[in-house]
Amino acid sequence: MIYSNLISKKRDGLNLKRVDIELFFNGYLIGKVTDAQMSAMLMAIYFNGMGEEEIFSLVEVMLKSGKTLDFSDSKGFVADKHSTGGIGDKVSLILAPIIAGLGLKVPMIAGRGLGFTGGTIDKLECIPGFNTNPHIDNFIKWVSINGYAVMSQSKEICPADRKIYDLRSKTGTVASIPLICGSIMSKKIAEGISGLVLDIKVGNGTFMKSKDMAIELGSWMSRIGEAFNIKTDIIYSNMNQPLGNYAGLSCEVFEAIECLKGKGPNDLMEVTFELGSQLLIQSGVTKTFSKAIELQKSMIDSGKALRIFENSVETQGGRLNEFLGQSLPKYESYVYPKNSGFIQKMDTESIGWHLVDMGCVLQNRGQKLDKTAGIEFLKKTGDRVHQDQPVFRVFCSNENKINKVSKTLNKTLTIDEIAVREKQTII
Repeated sequence: MIYSNLISKKRDGLNLKRVDIELFFNGYLIGKVTDAQMSAMLMAIYFNGMGEEEIFSLVEVMLKSGKTLDFSDSKGFVADKHSTGGIGDKVSLILAPIIAGLGLKVPMIAGRGLGFTGGTIDKLECIPGFNTNPHIDNFIKWVSINGYAVMSQSKEICPADRKIYDLRSKTGTVASIPLICGSIMSKKIAEGISGLVLDIKVGNGTFMKSKDMAIELGSWMSRIGEAFNIKTDIIYSNMNQPLGNYAGLSCEVFEAIECLKGKGPNDLMEVTFELGSQLLIQSGVTKTFSKAIELQKSMIDSGKALRIFENSVETQGGRLNEFLGQSLPKYESYVYPKNSGFIQKMDTESIGWHLVDMGCVLQNRGQKLDKTAGIEFLKKTGDRVHQDQPVFRVFCSNENKINKVSKTLNKTLTIDEIAVREKQTII
C-alpha cells in the first residue's frame, strides 16, 4: 500500500473508501504511517471534509482500534455529556455527581486541553493522587460504586484517536467537523452508553465560530448517535465570553466545588441544568424540564451531589483535603481596562491563548502545566467598567509569564459608552 496515494486522493477532494480509511488510520496506529503523513491527511480532511460513509468509517475505525465498556448489567440508565470546548467550561465536574445522585450511571472518558481550550483531565489531575488512568475493570467498579467516574482516554480505548488527538493540536486541524465527530463520538460509543447530550459551543471562544457551523456539527453528531443506537440530544450554548467566573486549572475545580455548594454563577448553572435536564428526560426519570431542574437543584440543596463528588474523588485516589489546603499561586496581578464604559465584546479565544501562555494547556510533551494558573473574570459582557477598577485577576507561579499576560489581557475587551445586553447563554 502506497499511503501517499491516499493522501493525494483526499487532497484532490475525492472520497476515500472504507478500506482506505481502515488501512491508513490503522497503519498510523501500528507505525507504518508516519506523523508527517498523518499530518498531511489531517490537513487534507480539514480543507476538503468527508462524506457520510467516510465519517461513519472514521468513527468505526477509531472505535474498533481498542476495547469498549460493557454496562449491560447496570440497573441505571447509562449516559454521558460532552462539550466541544470553551473557556471556563467545568460543567462535567458539576453535572456528573448531580446526575449520578438521581440514579443515572455516568462513565466519563474525558480529554486534556486542546488548542486554546482546557481539558477536564488536566483539571482533575490538580487534585493530588487523583487517578485518571485506571484499568478498565476498576473504572467500571468506580462507576458502580459512586454512579460516575472520570478517566483519561487510555491505550485500551480508541487508541487511534488518542494518538491523533495530540497531532491535531500541533497541526492546526482541531476545528474540522469530521475529525471532531470521529474523536468525540468514538470515545462516547466506547463508553457503552445508551444516552448522550452534547453541548456544542458557538462563538469566538470555541472552534465553531458561527451558528451554521455548529448546527452542521450537531447534525452529524445526531446522525452518528442514531446509527450506533444512542439517544442523542444537542444543545447550543454561547461561548462569546468565558463560562463562569474562573478559567484555568485548579481554580476551575474550586469553582465547581462552590457550584455543588449552591454558590455557582448563573451562566454556569444554566448550562449545567440544561444538559442535566436532557439526560433526565432521556432516561425517563422525569418528563418535564421544570421537574428536571427541580430535581437537580434538590441534589445541590441537600448536599448529596457534593458528597458524591467527594466520594468519587476519594475512590479515584484523590486527596481533596490536601487540594483544598494546597499553596496558592506565587504571583497575582490585576488588569485594568483601557477606558471606562460598558464591555461590548470579549475576545474569548484570545483569553484562551493567554491561559495557554501561563501554562494551562500543554504545547509540547516536555512541558509541565502550571496547576496554579488562571484568570478570574471580575467583569463580563454588558458590565460597566472604570479605568481605576480591575476587570481581571490573573494568577500563576511564573513571574515572567504573569507580567507578559498582564500587559496584553485588557486588549481582549471592546469597551464603548453604549450599554449592551448580555447574549443568552443557551442559544
